[in-house]
Amino acid sequence: MTVYERINEKMLQGKKQLAVLIDPDKSDNKTLEEITARSAEGGVDYFFVGGSLLISNRMDECIKILKQAGNIPVVLFPGNTLQMSNKADAILFLSLISGRNAEMLIGRHVIAAPYLKLSNLEVIPTGYMLIESGRPTAVSYMSNSDPIPADKNDIAICTAMAGEMLGLKLIFMDAGSGALNAVSESMISQVKQSLSIPLLVGGGIRTPEKAAASADAGADLLIIGNATEHNPSLIAEMCSAIGK
Repeated sequence: MTVYERINEKMLQGKKQLAVLIDPDKSDNKTLEEITARSAEGGVDYFFVGGSLLISNRMDECIKILKQAGNIPVVLFPGNTLQMSNKADAILFLSLISGRNAEMLIGRHVIAAPYLKLSNLEVIPTGYMLIESGRPTAVSYMSNSDPIPADKNDIAICTAMAGEMLGLKLIFMDAGSGALNAVSESMISQVKQSLSIPLLVGGGIRTPEKAAASADAGADLLIIGNATEHNPSLIAEMCSAIGK
């Protein structure tokens, strides 16, 4: 079963899913090993690997450690075309549909396509939507695009619907790393009701209570990152909170 088939099947079964986001720049090997072990014990579904700006050359090393978990797929969540590795299982081929920067809609994809065609990576077309989080984030700065205002549910709904109509297989709403506020339950609920494809939600999910609220609102797959880097023990609590 492919990673996408797995995500979609669990959505159809009503099972909530959890991914731990790893930024290779922010986690040393000891922390990664602890995150890997706790993820395997807690029932994490996926590891996402990437960042807005990677300044170290630790991508392959990071993936190798995560693979020690055994059956947890490693999915690339690239901030740019340089963040690719054949050692991963899949890659989110992100189109920043919330912005109007052509480079993030198609430009960089043209550069990456020949490499991906020759790789063994499963390529998952993903509509990426930045949601305003109360303060500027690295991804909004690096992408040179404005996020969707947090209180404009209608814009988010129409953007997500357009992404699905364009043939994208996932919609990923992200408040960004270090977000002050997570995506609201109201926006999650209304966007989910407009879609038939899986909805991913990340950014600012720091507590089990917030994870549970986002899942109950309609998120099919939650992405947690910063909170677990500082406190890996949260992973089990997050898993439990969404019924895993």
